[in-house]
Amino acid sequence: MIPVQFGYRRASSVDEALALLAEHGDDAKLLAGGHSLLPLMKLRLAAPEVLVDIAPVEELHHVRIDGEDVVIGALARYHDLQGDEVLREHAPLLAHVAGVVGDQQVRHRGTIGGSIAHADPAADLPAAILASDAVLVARGQEGERRIPAADFFLGPFTTSLTPEELLTEIRVPRQTGLGWGFEKFTRRAIDWAIVGVAVSGKRVGLINMGGTPVRASAAEEALARGASVAEAAELAAEGTSPPDEPHATTEYRRHLARVLTARALETSAGSR
Repeated sequence: MIPVQFGYRRASSVDEALALLAEHGDDAKLLAGGHSLLPLMKLRLAAPEVLVDIAPVEELHHVRIDGEDVVIGALARYHDLQGDEVLREHAPLLAHVAGVVGDQQVRHRGTIGGSIAHADPAADLPAAILASDAVLVARGQEGERRIPAADFFLGPFTTSLTPEELLTEIRVPRQTGLGWGFEKFTRRAIDWAIVGVAVSGKRVGLINMGGTPVRASAAEEALARGASVAEAAELAAEGTSPPDEPHATTEYRRHLARVLTARALETSAGSR
């Protein structure tokens, strides 16, 4: 398929990108790595009149320490995050997950901010930042606001960002020395997860178990009470609403959530 005709604007700074969003309003879409937006445009499921290319915005490519937080620029690419020494030491779950997204081509172009703002409930990184208790920094022309990951995802492909805002940073409390684990089940290695589980300490994020990435609250509460890994994992699917599809029914996904949560929690216990 070929996208409908669109205009193209290239931004070299956050301020320029925000000015272009304000100028074009709902008719504009941000282009970062393009791995989420461009396929939708080719299928004509998205038809923006203007693409605002923010890939050249160098101020959004960083990874740094700021006090007790690891701060990740929204345009940091998966490949760079996978090998970043700061991330590997202080937020190893995110470094690992960035290294298992898609294939090499995707990892060399895809960005963490693009994945999070796209808010696909089947994506890996949104669940990982939820388990990491991250805070997302959004900037608009009226200023900056910080949004806890738990409040960011509103529905499938829907976030609390306004059309005039740009996701600029992901702030993650240092996870140094904290146990972590990640498991996902796919038909092929490059596919979206049928179900996935991200664990950081006693926080458990679930992939493809609802319309948004969700926390396995019942399992987390059981861990807080001192339950065993097996006991907590049995509660992983409680309160979730996984999709029912021919290749993976709701009950199959709930079963996978329990199995993968047990594995991820066991890995987490061994990684401290």
